[in-house]
Amino acid sequence: MAIKREPNELPLATGEWGWRYHHLGIPTQETINDETDMPHLKIHVGGFETSPYGIEWMRFDEDSQINELIKRVPHIAFEVDDLDLELSRHNFNIITKPNAPGERIRVAMIEHNGAPIELIEFRKP
Repeated sequence: MAIKREPNELPLATGEWGWRYHHLGIPTQETINDETDMPHLKIHVGGFETSPYGIEWMRFDEDSQINELIKRVPHIAFEVDDLDLELSRHNFNIITKPNAPGERIRVAMIEHNGAPIELIEFRKP
């Protein structure tokens, strides 16, 4: 049984584990203004660079191999200092294993109660 928290208490991810909010990824089928293509993932993203809230729109090619849950359900992303350490500390349902979608970036996706959650580690140059 999960321990309930009070409305004024932060979730464990930010309050205790030290994760930092990074963005909210929202799937769409519409073309995104000023989108960035990620051909190796067959995904197009946009909006993050100009959103004061960190909202990122994601459009997937039909043959994208991205997990179906991520294609259908918005995800929240948190920045972590050590991706491997965080994944080993908790009994997460990992739906996308750690990978490097870009230079000096590592990500993994977990699922909690039907929602995808992205963990991001930025490597220092």
